[in-house]
Amino acid sequence: MDIGLVTEGEIFPLPGRGRPAEKLDLRPESAYFVGIKLTGDTLYAAVTDLHASVVATEEHKLVSRDVQDVVVLIAEMVDRFRAGFRRVAAVGVCSAGDVEIVNGHGVLIGSNFLGWPRVHLEELVEAATGLPTTIANDVMALTVAHHWFGAGVGCRSLAVVSFGAGIGSGLVANYQLIRGANGRSGKVSHIPVTADGPVCDQGHVGCASAYVTIPAILRNAGTTSFNETLERFEKGDDRAVRAIKNAGKALGTVVAQIADLLDPLKVIITGEGSDVARLADSELEAALESRRDPAAGRVGVEVYPFHFSDYAWAAAISAIRQVLETER
Repeated sequence: MDIGLVTEGEIFPLPGRGRPAEKLDLRPESAYFVGIKLTGDTLYAAVTDLHASVVATEEHKLVSRDVQDVVVLIAEMVDRFRAGFRRVAAVGVCSAGDVEIVNGHGVLIGSNFLGWPRVHLEELVEAATGLPTTIANDVMALTVAHHWFGAGVGCRSLAVVSFGAGIGSGLVANYQLIRGANGRSGKVSHIPVTADGPVCDQGHVGCASAYVTIPAILRNAGTTSFNETLERFEKGDDRAVRAIKNAGKALGTVVAQIADLLDPLKVIITGEGSDVARLADSELEAALESRRDPAAGRVGVEVYPFHFSDYAWAAAISAIRQVLETER
């Protein structure tokens, strides 16, 4: 049997009764997918094959944040990719912000870095490219990517915590991404860490966002860049060391809350700020152990190396997921 995207593989027995299962193999060259990550000033793009291997990347500064200008830029870039790859099947777009499903289409809500309060981005990109399009919150897209093709393959329950300009999480339970009633699951920014201390941008005292995001780390360290903070940490600068260690404690508190609520097989920590998990590993581990329910078992925590193009890769996998689920 040949249905284009998949081909028959080996047949293997399942435990218990029932007919044997048949393994379906994806043909990597049968389709390509464009993934796009939008930040407040840059568009990152990646093309993957059906095995989620990245075969091309692009990066463009946003001259304008106007919605139509950004959509035109996306369409022009997709056209270039279509000229170079035989079958571009779908487009995935991710950004910071929530995604609400309205009449079967994704609507981007509260994308503060772009200044977009509510945009019917999925419909706009579909109309401009003529291709099936899916949009997603960037951390949710990264969660799907790791669950399908990355560090979380085979995990029945999984959590991904990603932090940089902000902090968010994606959750998988019983092999399914948890979206929540309004597409807003995984909100961990304002989990309380200390009863006093720094104040986050929303006025909360001592919450995760007051410690663990890169802007918070810079404020607490008195530095102007994350690299400068890391350099000062390595030199033993008191303020930088305190900022990084407190960020590790806050990160451990977030992971402990997720682990108690979800009971995941694995928690993956990634994002632009993930060096914190390496530099403050003892603080992270201590907070994780002290904040968890004593009856809970240990949870596997993996720090995954991060490149900013990972978000574009993840958006492409969201598009793969959409196409494969449509093919079923």
